[in-house]
Amino acid sequence: MPSSRLRREPPQGVTRATRARYRRILRFALRNLAVTWWFELALPRIGLRRISEATRPARMRRVARRFHGLAIELGGLMIKVGQFMSSRLDVLPPEITAELEGLQDEVPPVAFGAIRALAEAELHLPLDAAFATVDERPVAAASLGQAHRARLSPQEAAQSGLEQVVVKVQRPGIEAIIDVDLAALRRVGRWLSRIRIVSDRVDMPSLVEEFAATSLEEVDYLPEAGNSVRFATDFAEDDRVAVPAIAWESTTRRVLTLEDVTAIKITDREALAAAGIDPADVAPVFAAVMFDQLFIHGFFHADPHPGNIFVTPVAAAGDERGWKLTFIDFGMMGEVPAATRAGLRRFLIAAAARDGRGLVTAIQDIGVLLPTADTTELERAMTQLFARFGGMGFAQLREVDPREFREFGEQFGETVRALPVQLPEQFLLIIRAVSLTSGVCSALDPRFNLWDSVEPYAARLLRDERGNLVQDVAQQAVETARLALRLPARLDALADRVERGAVVATSPNLERRVARLERTGGRTVSAVLFGGLLTAGAVLLPNGQVPGTALMVVSVVPLLHALLAGRGRR
Repeated sequence: MPSSRLRREPPQGVTRATRARYRRILRFALRNLAVTWWFELALPRIGLRRISEATRPARMRRVARRFHGLAIELGGLMIKVGQFMSSRLDVLPPEITAELEGLQDEVPPVAFGAIRALAEAELHLPLDAAFATVDERPVAAASLGQAHRARLSPQEAAQSGLEQVVVKVQRPGIEAIIDVDLAALRRVGRWLSRIRIVSDRVDMPSLVEEFAATSLEEVDYLPEAGNSVRFATDFAEDDRVAVPAIAWESTTRRVLTLEDVTAIKITDREALAAAGIDPADVAPVFAAVMFDQLFIHGFFHADPHPGNIFVTPVAAAGDERGWKLTFIDFGMMGEVPAATRAGLRRFLIAAAARDGRGLVTAIQDIGVLLPTADTTELERAMTQLFARFGGMGFAQLREVDPREFREFGEQFGETVRALPVQLPEQFLLIIRAVSLTSGVCSALDPRFNLWDSVEPYAARLLRDERGNLVQDVAQQAVETARLALRLPARLDALADRVERGAVVATSPNLERRVARLERTGGRTVSAVLFGGLLTAGAVLLPNGQVPGTALMVVSVVPLLHALLAGRGRR
């Protein structure tokens, strides 16, 4: 448990309200850490692991629901924390991620007077000079900022070539709130890093810093504007995609002014049909555009939910498509860096060779597994996976009896779940983008199969990397030849050691399990004594007998032994 001596004060220079906010976040974390310690560490030590396991799903859901309520009430980064947690399927139980996945970044709007004051301070001129009109009713109000429709002044319109725009303004005071929230999250991360069952599975301080970096980017609108320009450049020659232009003269770090491109929400099937657009035609185009971003450009929209994608009708002649996909909100973008592509290439080599160990090595190279991972069982699981399903294409996999996948999951699911997996941020963004793409496409056309769009890009990736594949295979062949040349000498050395009796077989896992059994036996005896003494004391106590009180006090001794025995031997 975290030490009570830890300083629990927020950063200097904050208000009483933000100080109270900081302490409330810490109290929430401490309370739930205490409950988790009792059920996940204390009860198993006294032989009550079944109670811990039986109550775990409900407890996790309660924690998630409480955090959901806290996030809605506090706003600020807490909503972003909940959304971030809902995507961390690699380190959080499904009960928590499922409970938080519906958390929406919708908060009460800030009074327009405060928005006006911040915008004028940023633009260094009255709002009436920059804009001919501004709608005081917000189009959207989120935890970090809110947006208003506006019309540029004639002078600004002449410079930018735009007239109807949307102005995004940072929420007043949000930077101080972010500083306090991140300070609290960093302290909680340090607490968690001291708990072995947590630190073995996830690097919490790194996870917090990853979230902090993403969050700080979202409160600076200049990178978002730059992202939109880069995205527009990638699709400059593509008639399927449109991107809103930026009014740079009215854009700063805390104010973003961009072309108003509001059109038909991509999942609004009725509006699409009314415009003469078949939703089933939109799904494959949207999937293809998303996979172009992932596999060709290596720069992709990581938040393609329905609110960020419009279908914009355009004039068309003959058989031309009469609409475009318009993307907005480029605050959350991802990249597929060269190192990741190299890791994926090694992954494909191992998959093609049905090499379970090579596949696990590639996963480690990508950074998915923490250094503490024992991969022996995972290698066996991958070998079995190749033996059952290796060589099958997507179409063939769709024909496999679902019971085959279920049996494999039952056999190796616990092995995979027990591994200390922590997906790199870019991998999480890829997974998020693909998941949202699949959901949008299914909403457009329930019969749509995402694999049909993935397969061409997977084949293209293999073709593009063919030269590197040949080089890697050749290198592996050389290494294999070197191993074969050294093998006779190593076998001779092993034979000599066997003859001298110098070969000792050890099983660290077995030794640890035996030691654990010995400690469990001692703790079980102590737990039985504790239960007996406590029960006897409880029976005698109502009669006013002194031995009853004495027995209950004495029962504390075996309880402490049951809880603490073996702690120093881990």
